[in-house]
Amino acid sequence: MRPGAKTLRGIPVFARLRDAAVDELDAAGEVVSLERGAELFRQGTLPVVLYFLLDGLMALSSATSDGNTAVVDVVRPMGDLVLASVIGALPYLQSAHAVTRARLVAIDAAVVRKLIEREPALAGLLLQSMSRDVRGLVRHVRDLKLRTAAQRLGAFLLSHVEDPVTRRAEFRLPFEKGLLAARLGCRQENLSRAFATLRDYGVETHGAQVILHSIPKLTAYAVPDYLNDPELAKPARAKPAAAPKAAKPAGRKPSVRVSA
Repeated sequence: MRPGAKTLRGIPVFARLRDAAVDELDAAGEVVSLERGAELFRQGTLPVVLYFLLDGLMALSSATSDGNTAVVDVVRPMGDLVLASVIGALPYLQSAHAVTRARLVAIDAAVVRKLIEREPALAGLLLQSMSRDVRGLVRHVRDLKLRTAAQRLGAFLLSHVEDPVTRRAEFRLPFEKGLLAARLGCRQENLSRAFATLRDYGVETHGAQVILHSIPKLTAYAVPDYLNDPELAKPARAKPAAAPKAAKPAGRKPSVRVSA
């Protein structure tokens, strides 16, 4: 099934393209669905399709020749899957599998490459997307080098707080703890110790349910990137306007006589 213009324009890199360009992408695209655990592509193969995730979560992992595997990233909806390999027509450096049931837009890579030559707007938007991907990887490497596992976990939890000025939040982890440990670059037993450390900073867990009792305290400990990186800054939610006070009736109050 073709994705359709509305679906394609919902993907940020295609949002401002000319109608003719979107129609060309639509003709070369389809929507594909994956069950949890299904492999989408394998490290070392050449990309023939450009993928954008519509729903679900996808994990990107890289393996060495001796079989060691590391999770490089977890892709969320509207994210691309290894855009640089597709544009450069180079072998994938990662494998991709579905963490949850997933739905993706798949577009013929050759059509995308040809369209880039004719559509400067598309080229610019794809470059911006690749730039964000590279910057995300740099942040990930920096975290591995400069932060403890507990600080990395704290920053990850804070990234799921929608309003940065709130003092308390409650949510469910988006994926299982084994994958979370791999994404944070630690073993599962180290993740358990990191959660134990964060208890002192107001973090409470019940299975996949997480309660942050003191966001300011956790923020001071983890120092998440959005505090110092304008690209990741979270806008505070606007407070709801106070209800207008009822107007006082004009004029004097009627006098009341009390007869003896």
